[in-house]
Amino acid sequence: MVSLLARLPRWGPGGGTTARPLPRAGLALAGAGTVSAAGLLVLALAVGVVATLDPTGGQGAGGSLVLAGRLWLLAQGAEITVDSGPIVLAPLLLTLGIAWCLSGAARVVVRIAGVTGARDAAGMTGLLVAAHVVLTAVLALLLDGPGAEVGLLRALLGSALLAVAAAGWGAGRESGALDSGLDRLPPQTRPLLRAVLAGVLTALALCLAVVAIAVAADADGYAAVSGGLGGAGAGALGLLGLCVLLLPNAAGAVLGLAAGPGFAVGSGTFVSVHGVTLGSVPALPLLAALPDTQAVPLLAFASQAVPVLAGLAAGRTLARRLAPGDGGSVVAGLGGVLAGVLTGVGCGLLVWMAGGSLGDGALADVGAPAIATGVAIAAQAGIAGALAAAFTRWRTAS
Repeated sequence: MVSLLARLPRWGPGGGTTARPLPRAGLALAGAGTVSAAGLLVLALAVGVVATLDPTGGQGAGGSLVLAGRLWLLAQGAEITVDSGPIVLAPLLLTLGIAWCLSGAARVVVRIAGVTGARDAAGMTGLLVAAHVVLTAVLALLLDGPGAEVGLLRALLGSALLAVAAAGWGAGRESGALDSGLDRLPPQTRPLLRAVLAGVLTALALCLAVVAIAVAADADGYAAVSGGLGGAGAGALGLLGLCVLLLPNAAGAVLGLAAGPGFAVGSGTFVSVHGVTLGSVPALPLLAALPDTQAVPLLAFASQAVPVLAGLAAGRTLARRLAPGDGGSVVAGLGGVLAGVLTGVGCGLLVWMAGGSLGDGALADVGAPAIATGVAIAAQAGIAGALAAAFTRWRTAS
């Protein structure tokens, strides 16, 4: 629809027609509006489908839309204060979906507007960010009320940061500004960035595998929690959807476990390789992955290999993508150290986004310590990355 509106004709001199592109501000508003409307509609439909399975009749279309809007705000870092306290926990899979949609909208808008160059791309990104933040503010004001107060400042800041990152990436890729900027940097920059991405994705994939194994090992506990909450098929399906949205958050907690500092689920539950403390936790089936006893499970010790494996993946990727004239094994090893350290920084950022709070008191702190986790992963991945990069470069050259 945006593409069609951009090609609407206008009357020119002599009665002819010429192409009349929409103003860039209009294109930005259309792109951001499409992302918000489509995202909220999909979420509301998903919640509505779950509600139809509820034998008590569910909460209706209006309630489904309100719940979808609150999830949308939480995914962008908003704070919603309910009777039990403030909820600040972004379902990161939904956050990733919003970022992907914003990036795609930015690429479409840039293509339609014919934007080229870094300055025009930055201007279009600013328009998209402004439009997205305004729409988020409107949604926050509409959903703010007694029993569920929305923190407007956090909602605006979170949506702005997400839109800057996602729309900036999309606009930069489509306009060529990102490639032009990378071309001005040293040639080793692209291999380094790919290596860091490989390291972070490897760590994330391994942590998701740990979560899957832990849940599978206590399938009976998952079924008991899921079945004990009532709602028949509606309750089970809704909880499954929530668990899927929170899988990256669970992976972030496992990163804390793998790095050494461990993770907490409130003040009464703490899991690390140094010990396990169990307390009351929310009735969420995904938490069946927690240990059943005070003994440290074997899987927790096995997860200690995650930072090293992430560093090995980063170092190997770096060495394989370096050009023949970019230096030998010593240079590759030094680059591997940097790739491993930046992998730790990326993992620390993921852990920071994955944590939050689920109210006051006992559940005020959920997740792993971001700084300690990032530092520990950076140290381990840096050493592993150096060894992997130097060895891979040596084998490639020999």
